[in-house]
This record gives sequence, C-alpha cells and structure tokens, in this order.
Amino acid sequence: MDADVTDSAGRTPAEPADTDTGVTGDNDAEPTAPGPNRPRHWLRWTALGTSVVVLAAAGAGWWFYTKLDGNITTDTTAAAELRTYEKERPTPIVLDAKNILLVGSDSRSGKGNDKYGRDDSGSQRSDTTMLLHLAADRQSATAVSIPRDLMVDIPSCRKQDGTRSTPQFAQFNWAFQFGGAACTIRTVEKLTGVRVDHHMVVDFSGFKGIVDAVDGVEVCLKEPVEDIQAQLRLPAGTQTLDGEQALGFVRARHGIGDGSDTQRMERQQRFLGALFKKVRSNGVLLNPTRLYPVLDAATKAITTDPGLDSLTDLYELARSMQSVPVDKVQFMTVPRQQYRADRNRDELVQPDAQRLFERLRDDEPVSVSASRPASGADGPRGTEGSSDGKPGGTDRESAGPGATAGPTPGDEPSATADVASGATAGPTATTGATPDPGPTFEGSNAAAGACE
Repeated sequence: MDADVTDSAGRTPAEPADTDTGVTGDNDAEPTAPGPNRPRHWLRWTALGTSVVVLAAAGAGWWFYTKLDGNITTDTTAAAELRTYEKERPTPIVLDAKNILLVGSDSRSGKGNDKYGRDDSGSQRSDTTMLLHLAADRQSATAVSIPRDLMVDIPSCRKQDGTRSTPQFAQFNWAFQFGGAACTIRTVEKLTGVRVDHHMVVDFSGFKGIVDAVDGVEVCLKEPVEDIQAQLRLPAGTQTLDGEQALGFVRARHGIGDGSDTQRMERQQRFLGALFKKVRSNGVLLNPTRLYPVLDAATKAITTDPGLDSLTDLYELARSMQSVPVDKVQFMTVPRQQYRADRNRDELVQPDAQRLFERLRDDEPVSVSASRPASGADGPRGTEGSSDGKPGGTDRESAGPGATAGPTPGDEPSATADVASGATAGPTATTGATPDPGPTFEGSNAAAGACE
C-alpha cells in the first residue's frame, strides 16, 4: 500500500519536482518563486528592441544632418578676398554682438531663376541688402536696409574674371556685380564703420522654398495688385501667399503702392517680419515634420562664409535668437534722401545715418516707429534703379506728386525735415520728458507683421 501512496498532485513521493511550477518533491517545503529565466528573457528582447530603435533613430538623424549640412554652399572666394584686406577692415568693438550681411541675389541664371527675366550668363546682382545686428545680450535684432541706389564709395574689387575694378563713387548695388559678397562687405564696412562678421546670400528659388516650407505667409492688401513684370496678380484683402506669390510681392514695384523703391523696401521688411514670426511659432519649431522642410529649404537657399557653413553653426545662431522678443526684431532703412546731383539716386542724411551706424557699432539700443501714416499719404521718394542691373542704365520713374524734393546745391540736409531721413530728434528740452535710451528711426518690428 505504501507504493500506492500519492500526493495531492497525483505523484508518488519519488517523482521529481515540476520545474515549471516550482513544486519540489518535498511535500513539507515551501513553494519557490517562479524562476528568473522568463523575465530575463523578456528584458533581453526589450533591450534589444530599444537598441535597434535608438540606432535607427540615430542613423536617420545622422542622415538628415548630413543632408542638410551638405545643402549649404560655402563662399570661399569672399573669405579669401576679405583676408587680403584685413588691415583696412573695422575692428569689432563688442565681441559678443554679431553683424550679418544678408544679400538677396538677383541673378537670373540657373536654379530656375531665368523665368524672372533674360538669362544673364551668371552675372551677380544684389536685389536686396540688409545689415542685421544681433545685440550681445540677444535681447534685440535690428535689420537695416541699404538702398540699391544709394551713392557710395566702392573700393577696387576682384571681379569674376580675375581682373580688378577701379575705385569709384557709384550706386551701392554695383558692388555686388563688380565683386560679389566680398566687394559688398567692404563697401558696407567703409560706409558704416561696422565690422561684418558673417554674410548670407539668398537666391530667388531659395526664398520661394522657405515660404512654401512654412505653408505661406499672410499679408494684407488694401487694393488689388497686378504687376506683369513680377508675375503677380492678387485680390484685395487678407491672404496667405505661397512662395511664388511672395517673391513677386517683395520684388514688385509696378501696379502696387506708389511704385517707389521706398515702399518696396518697407514691404520687404514687413514680410520678413511676418516670416520670422511664423518660423518662431510653435507650429514650426516644435514640429519635426514641419521643421525639416524649412531647414531643407533654408540650407539649400543660402551661400555663406566659412563661419556659418555648417548646420551646427546655423543652429547655434538660430538658438541664440530664440531669446529675442518678437517686438525687438526691428526693421528700418538707412536714413537717406534724394541725391542732390541726381534725384533718381539716394544719399545719406547726416548726422542721422552716422548716429545709427555708431549705435550699431557700439551695440547700443535704437528704436523704430511707423514710417508713415496708415493711409500712405506720403508721396514716393523715387523708384529703383536700372532694371538690367548694368552700371549706367536707368529705368527709374520720376517721383510723383507729394515726393520729397531733394536739397538744392548749397543747402545742408535737414534730418528733421526729410520724410525718408529716418531719425527723430527725440524729446525736446522744453517738454521736460526723460530722453529715450536711443534715437528713434522710421521702421517696423516683427510683432506688427505684414498686415499692420
């Protein structure tokens, strides 16, 4: 009978323990916890899967980084030319402040740009130029437009064919045509006394790509626009422009406003302010699926100096601007008036221009205010220069009714009387008001956008 004795599990005492349940052959022993094999097995697979995901993400991230980094074009020619003239360049005063020259390239060769005019066989043109000053504390950013028709001293520059131009007093945009970014930088530094730390050149197609990547930018039009030369037809009212429309909008001068270069620069400044505000919004910067197309378009669009020719460099620059309040991203045009020898050209208004340059050079604050009434009652100051971009040519229209007349020979320019001069005198001694921390110039800020 002893041989037939079984335990509650139906086994004889001699049977081995069930390794799956942890029950031993000793009926008096406490049951043991399940063995570690199964959880360890699960943890190993989890770790392996996580590693694969991390490696895949890292690989994709590296691929995206390499692609974006490879999009950027480096302007080694300008860097070499500037090194040659290092001794004549201004010395930086505030090292943490940054001055970046932004140039909109008007070349119609390659990259699909020929649709905006005849093929120019690769000649360089600067359609828009802005000097962007980033304050050392990154609490303000000021972009100063330099009119293409401003009369300036252009130094001798190395041309594309290896020859050198002769120093001359000519309209500003000739500098880019003569010697590209290097010649433009040297001209700006000679004009302002401000050291240019970096430069970026953006072409037509690149600008369109950036606007399309953010799903367009909103503008407001009081009247319909039809400019055949700019390939632009827009109804009145608030609307979102795609890249193609935006390019026409910022370049048009026929069939929009009074046709002046003054209004065109203001339009460019307001549009860039609205674009900046949209890129800074959470909908773009915090959304990888929207951010990547913006970065892809931006890196494809620019040609820059070796100091900004990597994605890391551009990221650090963009990150440093995150702390700049939107209403402290300011746009203005250098104080200028009609050139006394040719009303179709511009000249600086002094001492306003020098005061602005000194503030930028010393990294001291400046302020902006609306440049004209909302009704646009102020008349045109003159229109832009030669449509073919060649020295000596002009297709400028005469300033219409209400234009600010240029000074007569022998008159001193009046900073307070000229509508386009920019700076205001500030509080007078009779008001007893506390002076502003810096002079106020005509302009706008990014908070206002393009619709105000």
